Amino acid sequence: MKITLSENIRTFRKQRHLTQEQLAEILNVTTGAVYKWESGMSIPDITLIVEMADFFDVSVDTLLGYEMKDNSLYATLERIREYMRNANPEAVTEAEKALKKYPNSLDVVHICADVYFLFGRSNREMLLKAKELLERTLRLLPQTPDANYGEKTLYSEIAYIHIALKEYEKALEIMKRHNQDGSFNDEIGSLLASYMNKPEEAEHYLTSALISGVISTFDVIVSYVMVFDHRKDYQAAQDILDWGEQLLWGLKNEEQKDFFSKVNIYMLIEKAHIQLRMGRIDEAYDTLSKAHQIVLNFDESPDYRIGSTRFAAIPEGAYLFDIMGLTARESVENEMQQLNNSELLTMWQEVNNE
Repeated sequence: MKITLSENIRTFRKQRHLTQEQLAEILNVTTGAVYKWESGMSIPDITLIVEMADFFDVSVDTLLGYEMKDNSLYATLERIREYMRNANPEAVTEAEKALKKYPNSLDVVHICADVYFLFGRSNREMLLKAKELLERTLRLLPQTPDANYGEKTLYSEIAYIHIALKEYEKALEIMKRHNQDGSFNDEIGSLLASYMNKPEEAEHYLTSALISGVISTFDVIVSYVMVFDHRKDYQAAQDILDWGEQLLWGLKNEEQKDFFSKVNIYMLIEKAHIQLRMGRIDEAYDTLSKAHQIVLNFDESPDYRIGSTRFAAIPEGAYLFDIMGLTARESVENEMQQLNNSELLTMWQEVNNE
């Protein structure tokens, strides 16, 4: 709370063209008292504040310089978020007030945990406070089924507090206990490699994280292509496909046939589709020819192993499947149906009949 009483007394006095001596005479106080008020050395008695407000023809709030804040739940959350965006330490003071006023609000308790974690990286007491608030958030979670986060998010944050406290084993135990679907593989791998000096164990988790991350990335790329296609932003679609293709070839041995060969086929079919949209017929034909050659090579001896992925320590016999089709040709036909591009389908048949 910011009070600007001293500045306001001086401002309103000067607006009335009064000296400190004249104001002191009006209020029946000493000149020294007025000087101390305006310099912030002392504060006038409440009765004198009311008298001055009346004399200057302003409200007491205006004279004090007090501006009442919106303390509703929504406004409080927005104020804390703004402080956090600007790394303003006032967030801590605001969080303390919010917790007193809204102790059972899941959103308040959670954001306040974030505040204590953000500003308490080197303060054990604040980190422990953040951990306690996250544990309280977990207890409140069933009350708000439509929350924007769930248990995994909260357990991840608790684990990171343990890391900040240098309690690595506790962080690892939490992540492993909640890693049934592999969603903590990357974090476990990072913890083992970066903090616990266990590179061999880390590699197992990092490999799984890399493979799932790559597959997820290509799903996102293809979905973005559909979005850009709908907007007729074909250049953006072309650009993201080019980036995806570079990423793919940076991860695999070009000479080997494996699951990522099929991923590459999907990318090429999408690329040809976009090239046709852009009127680049010759380029689309060349792209489909390249896809056709990979289809022939893959279907000659289908191999769904992922052992050729660079950087990853893939266990012998590890493999992946997709839902588009068992063979590469079947997958292409199903993708063509989804794209619903008759010109692309005709061109594909021409490439096949060469």
